[in-house]
Amino acid sequence: MALHFVTDDATAAAAGDVVVLVGSEAHHAAAVRRVRVDEAVTLGDGRGVWLEGRTSAVTPKEVSVVVTGRAEVPAPSPRMILVQALAKGDRDELAVQAATELGIDAIVPWQAARSVSRWDAKAEKGLARWRTIVREAAKQAHRAWIPEVEGVARLADLVARARTARVLVLEPSAEERLTAVASGPSDERDIVLVVGPEGGIAPDELDALRAAGARPVRLGETVLRTSTAGAAAISVISAATSRW
Repeated sequence: MALHFVTDDATAAAAGDVVVLVGSEAHHAAAVRRVRVDEAVTLGDGRGVWLEGRTSAVTPKEVSVVVTGRAEVPAPSPRMILVQALAKGDRDELAVQAATELGIDAIVPWQAARSVSRWDAKAEKGLARWRTIVREAAKQAHRAWIPEVEGVARLADLVARARTARVLVLEPSAEERLTAVASGPSDERDIVLVVGPEGGIAPDELDALRAAGARPVRLGETVLRTSTAGAAAISVISAATSRW
């Protein structure tokens, strides 16, 4: 499979044009991935543009690609959104990476009541880190659309979202199974998957979300880590819909 790179210059490029990768993309292509002249690659802008091309010149500072084909991939609809509670260590980052590879359309970091990790004074740094992870994971997965990482959400934000979107809260104690919900009637609303922190979602948070219209669902008989629950749920939804 051809290597994939992301650049804003892909947006307006057409067959016959030359797109030049510079900076970190050029270094990654030439020094890390060892791209050679006349090698097939793909390019995108992370917003649906998909280019096929062949390299015409390669240096660590600049990689030139002659575009041989262009397509525009429509954004998935309805969107699938992951609300991922902040977690200690790298567990939330692992969740973000896996969700991106599996096809999530947007990611919302959630400062849950039981989150051990706190972003109160370092939100911008945390968001920047997640956006870097998402960009690299999207490139690795050869995705035409890079998921948006939204600002840090609080419970009130999730309650408001539950009034307009199809919010499914992953909760091991729920009576309803995600498999049953995923195979049921669908609608045009966004599908929002809410994953709690290591200690689980607090009872008052769960009550507030349920009162706003969210549906608690469980994945099976076992309790998954916060780093794996989202990936499992995305797989179930994707398999039950036209995504997979």
